[in-house]
Amino acid sequence: MTMEEIRIQHREIRKDKPDESNLLFGQHFTDHMFLLDYNLEQGWHDPRIVPYAPLVLDPAAMVLHYGQAVFEGMKAFLAKDEQILLFRPNKNMERFNQSNRRLEIPEIDGDFIIHAIQSLVNVDKEWIPSGKGTSLYIRPFIIATEACLGVRASHTYQLIVILSPVGAYYSEGLEPVKINVETSYTRAVRGGLGTAKAAGNYAASIKAQTEAKEAGYSQVLWLDAIEKKYIEEVGSMNIFFKIDGKVITPHLNGSILAGVTRDSIMELLCNWGISVEERQISIEEVYEASKNNTLEEVFGTGTAAVISPVGELFWDNHQMIVNQGDIGQLSQKLYDTITGIQTGLIPDTLHWTVNV
Repeated sequence: MTMEEIRIQHREIRKDKPDESNLLFGQHFTDHMFLLDYNLEQGWHDPRIVPYAPLVLDPAAMVLHYGQAVFEGMKAFLAKDEQILLFRPNKNMERFNQSNRRLEIPEIDGDFIIHAIQSLVNVDKEWIPSGKGTSLYIRPFIIATEACLGVRASHTYQLIVILSPVGAYYSEGLEPVKINVETSYTRAVRGGLGTAKAAGNYAASIKAQTEAKEAGYSQVLWLDAIEKKYIEEVGSMNIFFKIDGKVITPHLNGSILAGVTRDSIMELLCNWGISVEERQISIEEVYEASKNNTLEEVFGTGTAAVISPVGELFWDNHQMIVNQGDIGQLSQKLYDTITGIQTGLIPDTLHWTVNV
């Protein structure tokens, strides 16, 4: 497959674009999408950009019955000089293939998919919002398409990329959020799908998330599935704690997804001379730090929100207020630095951004 093989079918009548001042996350979609097919005889083939439209699936398509589906989340940013920048797309492609391997989906050529994404973003570049905190969200995903009710790996797949102009992930903006510590439901277990960005991971989280929101919390903090003791993720994000001057994040233990933003945060902190402890951290340890006033900051990290500061944790009838409910200095600095690099406002000395 060569870089010149992508054929493009332009939409004849363009959609109306949403109001940039009121962009909800993942609610609006651009004029075009990228498609790539797979079968045993041809491998990945027929790359094309076509008008955004519903998919046609056989009712027996294996994705609908056995959940063989993986995805990624990326963003394109409009820089101050009108350049369009992607943020570390190679890391997303590495993780895409990690997910593929776990779900027995054929691996993709990451460089070619980055090229396809660049081509698609160029076709729909007028959809990239320019307001502060806005971006063009990029969702590549793969689904099993073979019509078969046998429990095995599909013989056919489709890779699809869709684009969505977005504002802030949280309606609250960069304000500390309230988090409920989940003690009943389980997100993932070692040996399961926790290390893959699989659709089933997120289906498993919806019940707890719904109950948390009904109780007035923005998200849930997940504990390990075995002992319900050690912290894993917050919502669909990795999590960091600043306790008594030290930054701590759960180590990748076989059930935690390796986040691109997590990796970026750790590299930035290292460059600033701030070491990060990757280790088990229990909810009891966090509670004790809260009681003795050494719990300085808590924040989640992910592509959608970048940094999500936590202002309150609720666990076992204990309310833990973090930094008096305000965003911490380190959280703010990390957010400003990463978003500054993503939008070209800060020099990219780490060579993280890629031009479209």
